[in-house]
Amino acid sequence: MTKIAFIGLGNMGSGMCANLCKAGHEVRAFDLNADAVKVAESNGAQAAATIAEAVSDADVIVSMLPAGKHVLSVYFGEDGVAAHATPGALFLDCSTIAVEDAREAASKAEAAGFLMADAPVSGGTAAADAGTLTFMVGGPVEAFAKAKPILDAMGKNIFHAGASGNGQVAKIANNMLLGISMIGTCEAFNLAEKLGLDAQTFYDISSTASGQCWSMTSYCPAPGPVPTAPSNRDYQPGFAVAMMLKDLHLAAGAAKTAGAQVTLGEMAEKIYADLDARGHGGLDFSGVMKDLKRELG
Repeated sequence: MTKIAFIGLGNMGSGMCANLCKAGHEVRAFDLNADAVKVAESNGAQAAATIAEAVSDADVIVSMLPAGKHVLSVYFGEDGVAAHATPGALFLDCSTIAVEDAREAASKAEAAGFLMADAPVSGGTAAADAGTLTFMVGGPVEAFAKAKPILDAMGKNIFHAGASGNGQVAKIANNMLLGISMIGTCEAFNLAEKLGLDAQTFYDISSTASGQCWSMTSYCPAPGPVPTAPSNRDYQPGFAVAMMLKDLHLAAGAAKTAGAQVTLGEMAEKIYADLDARGHGGLDFSGVMKDLKRELG
């Protein structure tokens, strides 16, 4: 049993925290949302009223936070994690943040005598609840070795991507590809339908042909072929447009810094930014299909 502090109990963090409890770890949970903490308690965690209370005596601090500024503040602010954590504790941040923010956090942690790994996730809320997430981990080998047993309780695919920040590199590159792929899949299904080919027949053909991809076979944007896909529940997320847009913004920023050309990534960013600006940020990212059918305002 490992003593774990879990900070950030949103849609993803809630399920992740619950799975750590199921695995038999002693978990103290903290979030600014009192209702989220109550849910964590019902799943077996101990409630913590402050960050200091959460991290006291913890072997590992796991966080799932909205952005880099929150990560840096929570860990290294005046009354943050680093001010109260046990020397040598592992900081395990599962947030999706800018590469430079992850590397700054790792540098600050090392200077303060702590190990830190960035471990963003892929899989969405269903995988978070089921404990089948994919983790892409950046950080020293020692940090990865200490993190892996904890991550194993929350996911099924754990990869060491290399140095600090490389977990974020893998995540934003992967999600940029996912955003591009989903738009292309939506356009293909819409074209097939417009030309008189029903979604199931096109799926049966393309899912075994060269157009096959995860966006089709696991998350089909056309209602019908994949019963568990958000398209069969009126595109309730899943993985929301606003979250995809956040990842595409991060990818665009990183590409600019690195001098990498991401033409299709920029086009995907514009499409999701338009959906978000029109009030559809809470729609599943496969909801591009509804827009192609002119079902959105």
